[in-house]
Amino acid sequence: MTPLIQDVLHRLAGAEARLDTFAPAPELQEFGTVLTVGDGTASIAGLPSARLDEVLIFAGGARGMAQALDRDRIGAVLLDPTVGIAAGSEVYGTGRVVHVPVGEGLLGRIVDPLGRPLDGGPPIVAVRKEPIERPAPGIIDRDLVTQPLHTGVLVVDAVIPLGRGQRELIIGDRSTGKTSIALDTILNQRRSDVICVYVSIGQRASAVGRLIEVVRAKGPMDRCVFVVTNADDPPGLQWIAPYAACSIAEYFRDKGGHALLVIDDLTKHAIIHRQISLLMRDPPGREAYPGDIFYTHSRLLERAAKLSKAKGGGSLTALPIAETQAGNLSAYIPTNLISITDGQIMLETKLFHEGQKPAADTGKSVSRVGANAQAKAMKDLAGSLKLDYAQFLELEVFTRFGQIADPSTTHTIEHGRRIRAVLKQPEGRPYSLATEVALLLALREGLLDTVPLERIAEFEAGLEADLLAACAAPEQRIQATGELSDADRAELLIFLRARAEPLQHPAKDA
Repeated sequence: MTPLIQDVLHRLAGAEARLDTFAPAPELQEFGTVLTVGDGTASIAGLPSARLDEVLIFAGGARGMAQALDRDRIGAVLLDPTVGIAAGSEVYGTGRVVHVPVGEGLLGRIVDPLGRPLDGGPPIVAVRKEPIERPAPGIIDRDLVTQPLHTGVLVVDAVIPLGRGQRELIIGDRSTGKTSIALDTILNQRRSDVICVYVSIGQRASAVGRLIEVVRAKGPMDRCVFVVTNADDPPGLQWIAPYAACSIAEYFRDKGGHALLVIDDLTKHAIIHRQISLLMRDPPGREAYPGDIFYTHSRLLERAAKLSKAKGGGSLTALPIAETQAGNLSAYIPTNLISITDGQIMLETKLFHEGQKPAADTGKSVSRVGANAQAKAMKDLAGSLKLDYAQFLELEVFTRFGQIADPSTTHTIEHGRRIRAVLKQPEGRPYSLATEVALLLALREGLLDTVPLERIAEFEAGLEADLLAACAAPEQRIQATGELSDADRAELLIFLRARAEPLQHPAKDA
C-alpha cells in the first residue's frame, strides 16, 4: 500500500471519529398558538400539517382533538380540563388519532373514554391500543343474526326478541325505565358468555354509581366494562365516549367472543355533537343539528355485527338508548336512530304510570330480526302472544261502555288481563330462559285464566327457585338447548298445574 493511500485512509478514519462525537440533528417539530379558548373548545393558529381528528397537546399536558381545519385556524375540542390553557399558549401536534386501551385487563373496571381508571384501581394493563374510530365490518364479513341474546325481560324475549349482532333501540320519554331494561339485560348475562360494555354519556354520577353497584351486587361485574363520562366532563370527552366503548367491545368480538354494548344515551350525545358543531361554526340544519348527525350515529352503530365464521364468528350487539319528548317518535334524532337500527323497544309513559313495568308498548315496538333469533321453545310458545295481546287491548276499550255478555269475548279479555299481569316484571330480577318458558306455557295452556288477577304475583313469586328444585332436569335441558321436548312439557305442566290450583280462589283477608 503506497504512502499516499495510507495517508488518505488515516484522514478518513479521523473524520469519522470526529463525526461520532457530534449530537444528532434536532427533529423539526411544528407548533401552534392558542387564539381563544372556552366552552371546551379552542381556536388555534399554526400547525399547518395537522390532520382531522389528530390529537393535540396543549400547555400543561392537556389533550385536544382537531375537529375543524380552516384556512387560517384550527378548531379543536378539549379532552381534558382547560386549566393552564390560555390565549398565547403553545400547542403541539402528535401525528396520531385518539386511541383507547383494549383487552381483558379492562374487565371489572370503570374507566373514562381514554382508558384512565376512575375506580381508584391500578393503571389498566392493555393488550394493545386501538383507534376509537374503526370501519364497520363489510357485508362479506357478516353473518346472519340467528343466535338469541336473552335479556331476561319476558316482554322483550317473548314479543320483541333480540339476536346477537343486532342493533335494537330502547326509546321513550324521560323516566320510563329505559336504563332499567338495559340493566336487566346486563344482569342476565351472568348466565351467558357475553361481555358487557356500558357507556354513560353525560349522566348524573349518582345514577351511574347506583347502576354499577347493582351490577357489582347481582351481576357479572368481572365480565363488564364501564366507560363513564359525567355531565361536567369536557364535551370532547363525552363525544368520543361511545366510539371508545365500541372499540373496547370490538376487541372481544374480533377474538370470536360475544359482546353487548349499551349506549346511555344517544340523545345526549347528539346534543353534545350539536354544541361542538355550532362552536366550530358548522352550519345548523333541522332543529339546529348539523347535517352530519345521521352519519355520526350510523358509523357508530354499523360497527355492531355478527361476524362470519371466517372472521371468527363473534358478535357485537348494540342497545342504544334515546329519549323522546311527549312520545314524539317523528322528531329528528328518534327518526334517524329508528332508521339506523334493527328495531326499537318503545316505552310508553301512560303504561309506566299505570304500573305496567316494563312499560313496553307492544304495538309500536318491533324487532326486525324477530323469531329468527329466538329460542325454539320461546318461538313455539310466544308465536300468537303478541296477536292475542293486541286483540285484548282493542276489545278492552269497549268494556268501558258496559258489560260484555258474549262468552268468547269475555274469555279473550280475561285471558288478555292475565297476559298483561304476567308481562309485569320487577326491576332487577331478570328471568332465566326456563322460567320464561314456564310462564308462557302456563299462559298458553290457560292455567292462569281461573286465577284471580291479584294472585298472579303469588304464582310468579319464587318460581325460578321452585322450578329448579322440582324440575331440575327439564330446567337444565331448556337452559342448555333452548328447546322444549314433549316429555319436558308434560313434566312442566304437572308442576305448573299443582302451583296454579291453590290460587284459583280469591285470597282470604288476613
